[in-house]
Amino acid sequence: MLTQVADGVLVHESEFLQSNSIVVQGRDGVLLIDPGITRAEMADLADDLRALGQPVVAGFSTHPHWDHVLWRPSFGVAPRYGTAPGAASIRAVLSNADWKDQIAEGLPPEHAEDIPMDLLGFITGLPADAPQVPWDGPAVRILEHRAHAVGHAALLIEERGVLVAGDMLSDILMPFLDLEATDPLGDYLTALRLFEAVADGVDVVIPGHGSVGGDGRIRARIEQDRAYVQTLRDGGVPDDPRVGASAPLEWLPEVHAWQLQRLAQKREPGRTPE
Repeated sequence: MLTQVADGVLVHESEFLQSNSIVVQGRDGVLLIDPGITRAEMADLADDLRALGQPVVAGFSTHPHWDHVLWRPSFGVAPRYGTAPGAASIRAVLSNADWKDQIAEGLPPEHAEDIPMDLLGFITGLPADAPQVPWDGPAVRILEHRAHAVGHAALLIEERGVLVAGDMLSDILMPFLDLEATDPLGDYLTALRLFEAVADGVDVVIPGHGSVGGDGRIRARIEQDRAYVQTLRDGGVPDDPRVGASAPLEWLPEVHAWQLQRLAQKREPGRTPE
């Protein structure tokens, strides 16, 4: 079911990790961002769009992780965009003969058989200097950064007061760092400053996973994520309910511990300090 969260902006929430598919209405159709997750959910989404009388005229992938590069034939053959590094990253994965097996290792077991792989990752990378998503609808500004994943981008729909944050600014997930990056903590803090620079114009923030934040919640989420990252940088213990005893998902403390371990390894002699 689509829920309107701002003028001309609707969200479909998946059962898997509260994944959000975002629909932005334009003059002749919609921009579909990060659709997912299961075949049944995407069929429902396509039905909802038909009920609105709005075809999909463009798609966008915020980053190259499997749950953000999905598609179904029922959405049509609209161009599907992403950043150039993001598109190159998923293209490199698809170039491997065993790519389906590689991706299958990371799929949630309870949904693995119902996640469509046939159109996964067919993303067109936009030029590095592209300021906006090319489509005939409200201006959607691309905010590319390096936090969480190669070629990650948030999308700012300025006239609607909406920030589509990708896999950041979640109320249920703490920051998931890109631990393959040279400076994962610095990259994350840089991205948060990028969000902070546009926050005055944002009334609604939509994370890739979790609840939509209205009523100016963007600054609170920026500060919560910043506190977590800075605490990891400074070697402290985060006071963050997303990784504590009452974490919303029981496996999050394990991911937190794993991130600490990987960061410690990157700080070992012979490695560049963070």
